Amino acid sequence: MSQLPRPAHTRRLRSAAVAVALLGLLLAPAAVPSAAATRLPAATGSAPVVTTVVPGGTAALTGYAIRSAAEVPDTAAAVSTPGYATAGWHRAGPRSTVLAALVADGTHPDPFYSTDQQRIPRRDFAGPWWYRSDFTLPDTSERTSLDFSGVISAADVYVNGRRVASAAEVAGVYTRHELDVTDLVRAGTNTVAFRIQPNDPRKHLTLGWLDWLQPPPDANMGIVRDVLVHRRGPVSLHDAHVVTGLDVPSSESGRAQLTVKAHVRNDSRKTATATVTAAIGGTGIVLREDVTLRAGEARALVFAPDRHRELRLQRPALWWPAGMGPQNLYGLHLTATVAGSRSDSVRRSFGIRDVKAPLNSAGARQYTINGRPLLIRGAGWSADELLRWDTTAAEDRIKAALDAGLNTLRLEGHIEPDEFFDLADRHGLLLLPGWECCNKWEGPVNPTGSGEKWNAADRLTARASMAAEAARLRDHPSVLSFLIGSDFAPDAQAERDYLDALRAADWPTPVVPAASAVTTALSGPSGMRMTGPYDWVPPSYWYDKREGGATGFNSETSAGPSIPTLDTLRRTLSPAELETLWTSPSAPQYHRSPSPTFNTLRLFNEALTRRYGAPRSLRDYVAKAQLGQYENVRAQFEAYARNATDPTAPSTGLVYWMFNSGWTSLHWQLVDRYLDRGGAYYGAKKANEPLHVQYSYDDRTVAVINRRPAAVSGLSARVTLFGTDGTSLYDRTVRGLRVGGDGARTTALTVPAVRAAADGPDATYLARLTLTDAAGREVSRNVYWLSARPDVLNYDATDWYHTATTTYGDLTGLNSLAAATVTATARTTRRAGSMSTTTVTIRNTSSGNTPALLTDLHLVDGRDAPVLPVRWNDNQISLWPGESAVLTADHRTADPAGSTLRVRVSGWNTPTTHIDASSP
Repeated sequence: MSQLPRPAHTRRLRSAAVAVALLGLLLAPAAVPSAAATRLPAATGSAPVVTTVVPGGTAALTGYAIRSAAEVPDTAAAVSTPGYATAGWHRAGPRSTVLAALVADGTHPDPFYSTDQQRIPRRDFAGPWWYRSDFTLPDTSERTSLDFSGVISAADVYVNGRRVASAAEVAGVYTRHELDVTDLVRAGTNTVAFRIQPNDPRKHLTLGWLDWLQPPPDANMGIVRDVLVHRRGPVSLHDAHVVTGLDVPSSESGRAQLTVKAHVRNDSRKTATATVTAAIGGTGIVLREDVTLRAGEARALVFAPDRHRELRLQRPALWWPAGMGPQNLYGLHLTATVAGSRSDSVRRSFGIRDVKAPLNSAGARQYTINGRPLLIRGAGWSADELLRWDTTAAEDRIKAALDAGLNTLRLEGHIEPDEFFDLADRHGLLLLPGWECCNKWEGPVNPTGSGEKWNAADRLTARASMAAEAARLRDHPSVLSFLIGSDFAPDAQAERDYLDALRAADWPTPVVPAASAVTTALSGPSGMRMTGPYDWVPPSYWYDKREGGATGFNSETSAGPSIPTLDTLRRTLSPAELETLWTSPSAPQYHRSPSPTFNTLRLFNEALTRRYGAPRSLRDYVAKAQLGQYENVRAQFEAYARNATDPTAPSTGLVYWMFNSGWTSLHWQLVDRYLDRGGAYYGAKKANEPLHVQYSYDDRTVAVINRRPAAVSGLSARVTLFGTDGTSLYDRTVRGLRVGGDGARTTALTVPAVRAAADGPDATYLARLTLTDAAGREVSRNVYWLSARPDVLNYDATDWYHTATTTYGDLTGLNSLAAATVTATARTTRRAGSMSTTTVTIRNTSSGNTPALLTDLHLVDGRDAPVLPVRWNDNQISLWPGESAVLTADHRTADPAGSTLRVRVSGWNTPTTHIDASSP
């Protein structure tokens, strides 16, 4: 498209909001990092800091005064006029739902503890709420516009007493809007006010919480992304991006082609000539072109390699996922000058990488990055329940995901702000964003969901949402694909609209029609499946190539419940709820799910009791839960890793459901709300080691998996089986093993079957696997607790969320393990900056031959409260007498005036002890 509509001026502001969105945001201004991105605490009675926007600048509104419209008798014109009194209004940060602000200022209790969320009356959020903010301009010499998305669910927008857009136009959390307010603003103080409409994810194209957690009473109504105020000269730049092409197969010695694109728009009322300069950092490339535009005219500008040979890069610095190579990024700086003066400029970062996802011979989607295949080891991401943004907390979680060996996070709806994608780019974490299931997004196609059917306006909002997110995300090399459907693919019209919007945005990676196994006319087969399970199944389940087992690409699957650590449980549940948790296995659990399918822990608790024995106390229940979660999550990831190289129907992707919870939860999480880590997390971390030795539950083979790029040789694998009394049942070492790189597998040996009594202690045994390199150094250790009586599944009784177990394995022999004695020493060293490392040397000093099973280390303060977040290089380890390990914990440096730092050592069969870990 070479010609675009004229910009909106004052008399056309209301129609402009929809017009801009429906044109795929080709005119949308580039987002500029905001100095006001950090959320301000809400406090009743204090006024937000007023945003000042200098000439040529961009700034975000720094916060709002908010109040229920039912409590505001004045007209919209009055509310949006500078100087209007807001005494008694609540204060909200620049990105805040209504409830987030009311919790921050103490109006409502902490909704994350016990059932306190039920004390918050939903009627308070049944009508509109006002969001009001001021900004100042030192003069009106330039054009001024508002640029925003993130409104939930819709809003009438007013500036200085005039409505500039209606709620019919500003609808949907993902639609982006540019409102030219030049003719309304003045030097000095200006006011923008949003009358926010209530949200209902069944009725609006926003977001909801499905069966993930108890939904917030305000349904997240508010503004959850920055509202930017732009000031520009007569010619403005929009839709700036870089299209990359890479010769594949390729390496750092290959070639890449860059195409720089933007739209240049004359916002003045007379003809103007702009000189547009494009500079690409790190390459020395600087390109210029003069563009003459009539009043109101917009034109596409393209710097292409066929005209600019310098855009053909030799030996480009490629972007790789973590573990496959460096995360190289380039920067684009685009500037428009008119008559020698800067009129507008934008900055973008981008990476050079190639993503392909063809279907293999079994019909599964197989991703490759820069020509190299990879198994997707992913998990589902959850935003904060109140949609509060915290860059540090998000980075902590991204680091935790990478530390667990994950390479991908799936965002089903809840598509986070720009900083999230910047972090993923920088850390090398792949992302799978897409639309939500089961609510309005799937209203036309999902017969089991709650979403209403679409009308013509909804279809326009859906297309505008796709255009906006495509333009926002396309330059991020971390974005692996976009899933335009979740449980169901969009209907033919919506699919066409989505694909048209993606093409218009130069979307660079594969588009997947749904996360489930569907085929559409335009996109073809999804190459994915959504077979679950979502509730408890035994570890052996994952090895069968059926249902949720290790074959193809499973977009969401896990064994459901994930009981957090005892520390987190005590921060989450009341004493009465803690008692119910272990004494009433079928009781409803408010902190599990609002879904009647998942609102109890019945299946999980039955399996725990049948396999490990009935819990004797809360502590015993939590300890057994950690064992059960460790073995189950480990088996899930190990099965998919083993089957990734099978010649028939290999596994190509796994998305563990889920990585985290936006709330204090009892299910679907590898890390809990406070970033404490238990058996589920460490089971995943163990399974996803870069070089890893593992046991297969189905055929008893021992395999070595190498996720490093280069092959490894000279390895030795040793397998020893033990009875629970310490008796050695089997011991064999295989030497001279070699395994290729990039997820290759080699089989070391097959372990013989253990024959034992059908029930009781003799049915339980332990397997210790160690892998050493050519120099004799241990590079992987893996300990299993196994049953001579297998778990038996009834696949004929499989439903959409689990497969029934008819016979349970017997692990009750673990209850008879002799007590183990563990000693440890610790020392903390301060590193540069704000980080410290605590080094712990731990040894099993027991006599006999009984291991210290699943020994857990927790860094705690003087009150025995966990110090979080902490990254342990390994944890929940099992050591036999005489064995030792050196473990390190990276954490933020404690306040020098704070309490003593200690390490709490506990385990399945070891007493809890504490050791000093203070700095020397």
